[in-house]
Amino acid sequence: MLQLLTPGPWPAYELIDSGGFEKLERFGEYVLARPEPQAIWDKSLPQTDWDRRAHATFRRDRQSPERGDWQKAPDMREPWFIDFAQDGLNLRFKLALTSFKHVGIFPEQATNWAFIHDRVKALQGTGVAKPKVLNLFAYTGAASLAACQSGADVTHVDAVKPVITWARENMDYSSLTNIRWVVEDALKFARREARRGNTYNGIILDPPAYGRGPDGEKWVLEEHLNELLKTCADLLDRDNRFFIINLYSLGFSALILDNLMRQIFGKPAHAQLGELYLDDRYQKRLPLGVFYRF
Repeated sequence: MLQLLTPGPWPAYELIDSGGFEKLERFGEYVLARPEPQAIWDKSLPQTDWDRRAHATFRRDRQSPERGDWQKAPDMREPWFIDFAQDGLNLRFKLALTSFKHVGIFPEQATNWAFIHDRVKALQGTGVAKPKVLNLFAYTGAASLAACQSGADVTHVDAVKPVITWARENMDYSSLTNIRWVVEDALKFARREARRGNTYNGIILDPPAYGRGPDGEKWVLEEHLNELLKTCADLLDRDNRFFIINLYSLGFSALILDNLMRQIFGKPAHAQLGELYLDDRYQKRLPLGVFYRF
């Protein structure tokens, strides 16, 4: 059965409004306006309110479908910080404006951070004192921090070195230590770990639609996801385990993901399939990707 999941109230974050292919969000002390291709409905607030409230607004570069520039208020400071203190976790994140419209955190993923915390604690309850967790396409490390703070031995893999540096800073700001950092193409790393016979109790995947590894390796979601999931099946402990995959790619439905997971993993107990979303102030639900976890 398809589930719709959204995080509980988070004082440091709010989706204020959405529509017109944009979203208006508050991250701590600052309000940001940035593109959102799935917000095809009308805005609830007038544009003058968006313009008045936003400390920074992202405008796409006409020469690039991905990059752009931020128009920001003169008194806006970077970086800035927000805290996440709920669901058994107490984390701190550095935020900054990037040329890809991102700021260093994906708030809808908070429901998965709580899942990670619960699964790591449950594994410890079954006698796995230090569960091994692999986070692929790990970005600035929120899921890695959640696993580490819950008591896991974490390997964090991302192809972009500056992003790894950002994640290390988040580890320090959250008063954590001993995460293993790997700058490498995720599929290449997974293949090598499988050849070595290594296994993990938990695997977290958040792959992009497209990407490049540090040596120019090309990642295309629909071309490589099947192989990656098969490799992860070889890496995942047969008995004491959990698994999370998130996909944010227009046209990649929950049914596609369900078919892949059933074929590769069978029917795991307590599996959940669905969409992550955020509510704005006007009861509009903004979809932000499909997930499968067990």
